[in-house]
Amino acid sequence: MLDTEELLVFTRIVATQSLARAATELRLPRATVSRRLAGLEAKLGVRLLARTTRSMAVTDAGRELLRHAHLVVDAAIAAEASVRRRDDDIRGDVRVSLGRASAAALADVLADFIVAHPTVRLLVHVSDRSVDLQRDGIDVAIRASAKIAPGLVARRLAPARLVAAAAPSYLARYGAPTSLRDLKEHRCLLGLDARMKPRTHWPAGKRTVAVRGAVHSDDPHLLTQLCVRGLGIALLPNRLADPHIQRGELAVVLADRLRVDGAIFLVYGERTMMPPQLRAFVDWIRARAPAVLRARGEAA
Repeated sequence: MLDTEELLVFTRIVATQSLARAATELRLPRATVSRRLAGLEAKLGVRLLARTTRSMAVTDAGRELLRHAHLVVDAAIAAEASVRRRDDDIRGDVRVSLGRASAAALADVLADFIVAHPTVRLLVHVSDRSVDLQRDGIDVAIRASAKIAPGLVARRLAPARLVAAAAPSYLARYGAPTSLRDLKEHRCLLGLDARMKPRTHWPAGKRTVAVRGAVHSDDPHLLTQLCVRGLGIALLPNRLADPHIQRGELAVVLADRLRVDGAIFLVYGERTMMPPQLRAFVDWIRARAPAVLRARGEAA
């Protein structure tokens, strides 16, 4: 029978992508972590992690075990918490990933959670770069997206949309596109995908359209500012584009063909049992964030 401690070590190694960081989090010697991983692989007779001096990757067998290991570890954590907790006190870490716009919008919601749960420590990573929850060791993320990766639970918090826009100075110089085919003659400001590779297409209804990138960035705030300066056409979140549109600094282009409707989601790993502190955070955000995000979107 597999040992719960070995499974816990395995899940933390995968989450942190490092034996040393896993050892630090678990407050164990690095040699102990390495020995428990080796023991787990020996029991199963398979390699769970493909390791080099510079990288670590989960094998197919490791991914299959990880799914079950999370269930066992979460159940053990919940069982221990139910016995140890003498009152309503919830403690532990919650690793959160937020985009910059969401972080600004939800600062008061997070502050109220911290006041209500003083023994829970939030580790908040703020970036507009896409994150891999498992690879990056993130418990929960708030992201605007039209699609969610398999194996994740997504709870819709508020609507969101993308609009194509350009500055009047750009349109005066290059003209406004009147069809999707026109875009191949235009300079476009594009994002980067999850692997940090330049995006080459924009969504257009049920299909995509190839576009020519003048600049690529994973920061929509930077793309918005470059767009305002007349450097190209950009597909922007409405929360960033709308204030500039209202001031006449940007104009919408191809409104009936390039508008993308999506949503802001609360995303976390699929688990039968959640650690109490994570459940408290998820419930808090689901109860309070939708009204705040909708208000910000309407005001933008």
